[in-house]
Amino acid sequence: MYSDKLQILVEIFGEFYQTNDEHLFNCLFCNHRKRKLSINISKNTFKCWICDKSGRNLYYLIKRFGTYSQKQHWQSLDGRVDISNFDDLFSKKIEEQQEQRIKLPKEYICLVNNKTSLIAKPARNYLKKRNISEKDILKWKIGYCTNGKYRNRIIIPSFNNDGYCNYFVARSHTKTQMRYKNPPASKDIIFNELLINWKEPVALVEGIFDAINAENSIPLLGSTLSIHSKLFRAILTHSKRIYIALDKDAEKKALNIINALISHGVEVYKIDTSGYEDVGEMTKEEFKRRKDTAALFDSKALLIQKISQL
Repeated sequence: MYSDKLQILVEIFGEFYQTNDEHLFNCLFCNHRKRKLSINISKNTFKCWICDKSGRNLYYLIKRFGTYSQKQHWQSLDGRVDISNFDDLFSKKIEEQQEQRIKLPKEYICLVNNKTSLIAKPARNYLKKRNISEKDILKWKIGYCTNGKYRNRIIIPSFNNDGYCNYFVARSHTKTQMRYKNPPASKDIIFNELLINWKEPVALVEGIFDAINAENSIPLLGSTLSIHSKLFRAILTHSKRIYIALDKDAEKKALNIINALISHGVEVYKIDTSGYEDVGEMTKEEFKRRKDTAALFDSKALLIQKISQL
């Protein structure tokens, strides 16, 4: 397996010279003329001594610069699931089913052009307490209902890549036992994928108000992520780096998600959410600060975290 992986690296990066366990190739990140990209196959690590690009998962390099067949070969050597065969694994019905579309409540009123309405004041006051800005209201198309099934609730819609509504969250802005009353529709969606830039790192958070505080983020609408889900498959297809920011009481679930992503070749960083009930309580500036200092997770770090949870 070692020699097979080395052969794939040679096919991608060209010739190398070896120093102990390090193989030095030309770096395709900075294209420096000298062979300064150090790769350690045994430790599954790489580092360029010119541009300082580094990582703890060699599949990141294969995914970034390799061909389709090279990715397939590397995955087979690592025993990973081939995402091109998800049809066979999870049934063609999942892939072929029509994108979910639903209608917003007929009573839904968007707050974007409703700044002075007295009827909208309770909804606006609630959003203000949660530090939701006018910019956020515009970006997320936040609205409200004053009557009907979703009376006295904030409505935050989700739109797929084609701009169709595929889900919405209905959160009460008054005191009630049922804070959320969501539509009778599947949660197997990518919430507001229309807003996601897959070329940039994506943050996974629990709830919708967490997502509003976290730039380029997707709410899980819970604290789990199934490998059978559309979101998981989209991450494997589009994203090179993922940030995880779940509530502290969901630590074990966060580690399970990290484990699943790492085992499929995704670079994962874990954001410290301590000191807050959830990400939604943070300011956008605080979340960004914590994101910038998030810890990169590899198999060793994951094992240490799991042991500490015992």
